[in-house]
Amino acid sequence: MKPTALLVNCSRGPIVDETALIGVLRDGRIAGAAVDVYGTEPLPADHPFRVLPNILATPHVGYVSENTYRTFYGDTVRNIATWLDAEGVASAREKPSSG
Repeated sequence: MKPTALLVNCSRGPIVDETALIGVLRDGRIAGAAVDVYGTEPLPADHPFRVLPNILATPHVGYVSENTYRTFYGDTVRNIATWLDAEGVASAREKPSSG
């Protein structure tokens, strides 16, 4: 890679050799990196990614937006309600009459 290159990995941590990346970042052989996935998650407190000045290391939350949360949580609630109805769980909550 050129010295002006930026590496971005938001796919899978292990596809990038972290040791090699740390080396090229420390030596300035590339301009920087942005990653939100790691070989070990959560990222250990003493990991070099936490202190290198030419890396942006974030949690894997690039998908987060208000609309995404609204969709995910709304779908989850609807799926649970559908499951409860299909399994008869909602009606099972009613106590049978004691006759």
